[in-house]
Order: sequence, then C-alpha cells, then structure tokens
Amino acid sequence: MLAIEIENGVLTPKKRAIPMPSAEQVLIKVEAAGVNRPDIMQRQGLYPSPPGASDIPGLEVAGTVQAVGDNIDHLNIGERVCALVTGGGYSEYCLASAALCLPIPEGLSFTQAAALPETFFTVWSNVFDRAKLQSGETLLVHGGGSGIGTTAIQLAKAFNAKIIVTAGSTTKCEFCLQLGADAAINYKEQDFVEAIKQLTDNKGVDVILDMIGGDYFPRNIKCMSDDARLVQIAIQMGPKAEINLLPVMLKRLTIIGSTLRARDDAFKTAIAKQLFENVWPLLESGNIKPVIHSTFALTDAALAHQLMESSRHIGKIILTV
Repeated sequence: MLAIEIENGVLTPKKRAIPMPSAEQVLIKVEAAGVNRPDIMQRQGLYPSPPGASDIPGLEVAGTVQAVGDNIDHLNIGERVCALVTGGGYSEYCLASAALCLPIPEGLSFTQAAALPETFFTVWSNVFDRAKLQSGETLLVHGGGSGIGTTAIQLAKAFNAKIIVTAGSTTKCEFCLQLGADAAINYKEQDFVEAIKQLTDNKGVDVILDMIGGDYFPRNIKCMSDDARLVQIAIQMGPKAEINLLPVMLKRLTIIGSTLRARDDAFKTAIAKQLFENVWPLLESGNIKPVIHSTFALTDAALAHQLMESSRHIGKIILTV
C-alpha cells in the first residue's frame, strides 16, 4: 500500500505492507483522511505517536471495512465507516479500533465523513462532557475558523448555547457569523478581553475552548464569569503563562486540561456512543455539517500541511486516496 512517512521532518510517499487487524480491530480501505494540527506537530518531532500506534500520521479516516478481527461481530466487510485512529490515516489502508468506527451519516460523502472524527470527538468530549456547557450559557472559542471552531459553533447552536469566537481576519469572522456564531472578534484588530466585557455586559463567558495557550491563559481568566470553565486543548503559543490566582479563587473557576490521542479506547468509545446518539441525527438531518476548505491527493500531503500552517483555511483540510 501507499503510505506517507515522516523522514527528517518531511512527508514522503512510501510503499508498505498492508497491516492485519488484531482481534478488536478492523482494516479500513481509506477513501479520505483528515489533516489536523497534531499531524504537523508529529512531523516537526514535537508530538510522537503513543506506544503501539502507527508512526504514519493521520488521526481520522473514512472508507470501507476490508477485514475484521476475530472478536468483531457488529461490523461487516464493505460497510462505510469513519473512524478516530491513533495514527496511520495517511495511507491507503488503516487499522482502527472497531469500537471507534461510526457509520457514515446518511447523505455524507467519504470526504465529508473524514472531517468528522477528530473535531467532533474533541468538541463533544471537552465542551459538553467535561465542561458541561448548558443551554443558555455562552461559549468562547479561540480559532473560530478552524475545524474545531466551525464544529463548536454548530454544536453549541444546536444545543441552544450562545457562542462568541475569535478569528484572525474579517473573512473568517464573517464566515463564523454566517455559520451561527452570535459574535466574532478579529483578534488582530480588537482586544478580545475588552470585546468580551462589552458583549457580555461585564459578566463574562461560561465556557472557553482554547487551542492557543501562552499569554491567552491570563487573558482568558479575565473573560470568565463566576463558576466558568476553561478547557485547554492545545498550546500553539507555548505552554507557559503567568497568572493571578486570586480571580480563579474568587470566581470559583475550573481549569481543565485535555489531550485526546493518548486516551484509552474505553474513554473514546464512550464519546463515540454519545456522538452517535446526540450528534449523528443532526448530521443526517442536515442541521449541522462539516466545513471543508479544500482537498489534496494523498501524495500531496506536504502541500496540505503548508496550507494548514499558513492558517489561510476555514474549516477542514482533507486528503483523498
């Protein structure tokens, strides 16, 4: 099979043997795979694969089941699925835990389905399961034009929350508003802390989903209402920040750290079940849909990474096989 390997920080097409599934796995013939920030970090040597995971990048795929493990009785050869994987997505064939395979929602293509697992698992787990966003509350998402951001906007609106996003251009802000955001702040032109104060009448927001880190951390604290929750899922501006702990105490704030890739299958399986029950009907009805910016051939994975690193995209970048 053709796969994309990382050689000294460069994505390189290589031939590899087709892997065989273990008793709890399936082999998927990949039709499309999502591109995510952790893939770039892995290429840069900053985010190694967890023990036992494939060294091939790629955390989400869509395709057809080609082989099933001995203990699998709920999936059959030929079924159309999308799956969250710990690696191996940038290839013609990929192993996946059978428990983390979900049926492709009715009406969605392989390309659209490949945009679902990483962002929908991440947003559901962190915003709804861990931070417990409730109807009527306000969610702030940094990076509203990203795959995570466009997913969070739609899910928050579907469950009757208000949503404010930050983004780095007028075009991205306008897109987020059209997608359903209640307000969009261009962080290059406005101080988002002051903007949040004005938008919330100095109350602050209830939940923050942050991928930036660095000096955003103390600024996020200033944006939070009493009993608010901050979920830190990435640190694009670095892992260190200096903060005043007093408002954390006085406002009874909750700080939640999270990474998804290294969590065990039991944790991810619980998320998969919640998504199938609560979100898959919204996808099949067309109430929400993945936002896809562009697609690249598998052999052009390096160009896909260049686009993601430029931050010019809105929504997901997908590799097609």
